[in-house]
Amino acid sequence: MTDTRILFIGDVVGRAGRTALEEYLPELTESARPDVVIVNGENAAGGFGITEAIFESFMDLGVDCVTLGNHSFDQREALVFIDRHERLIRPLNMPSGVPGRGVAMIEARNDARVLVINGMGRIFMQPIDDPFAALADEIASCPLGSGADAIFVDFHAEATSEKQAVGNFLDGRVSAVVGTHTHVPTADHRILPNGTAYMTDAGMTGDYDSIIGMDKEEPVSRFLTGLTRGRFEAASGAGTVSGVIVDVDERTGLAIRIEPVRMGPWLNETTPSR
Repeated sequence: MTDTRILFIGDVVGRAGRTALEEYLPELTESARPDVVIVNGENAAGGFGITEAIFESFMDLGVDCVTLGNHSFDQREALVFIDRHERLIRPLNMPSGVPGRGVAMIEARNDARVLVINGMGRIFMQPIDDPFAALADEIASCPLGSGADAIFVDFHAEATSEKQAVGNFLDGRVSAVVGTHTHVPTADHRILPNGTAYMTDAGMTGDYDSIIGMDKEEPVSRFLTGLTRGRFEAASGAGTVSGVIVDVDERTGLAIRIEPVRMGPWLNETTPSR
């Protein structure tokens, strides 16, 4: 086994995001040669939730695991099909009785055991169980080293402080903590003191000529008037892929490198190399 390279793609939003993923992921995997590909797909179906057909299309592209978030069940069919797919995970700290699971063990292309965990924050979000306790319990049951060769946490949350708190809470116990949900890529990618790679938000994969992936007219109107005049609709222009690459030491399971990924017309295009 060699060091493990994890490619994580931030929230895929609507058709623009799906098209960008289809266009850029083959080039990205060819150049970066990741051992595991993880995609957050909670906004993939018109900006709200995911369908089984979309999930399967991601698998066909070579994605190994799809994470979700607060829109996990906006498409009602997800309540049924999520239990059929072990590599489609929703936040593990959703209340007892919610369909699906919050973790997936992936056998990477280099034979590493990569545990993917999906958590969700509570600040400015829907009521949900304590993410700190849920994450700690999961990692205790499958610790880095003896249980998994690498552990990647997608923490889906609104508040920067909560994301940073989770990153520091898990520092040294997981390979990486990367935030999703705000759809805006942050510039704070780094390796924390005890070896965990961290980034507050990976950004979205979608049309950046938008307001967090939505057509601009309705959000602007709501801010100006306080009135809801129509539905939010996913922006449909050219999409950009945003995400992060994390390299994990084969001996320790901790991060040795973290690099943001941007490919598309609305952000500087970069093609990481191995």
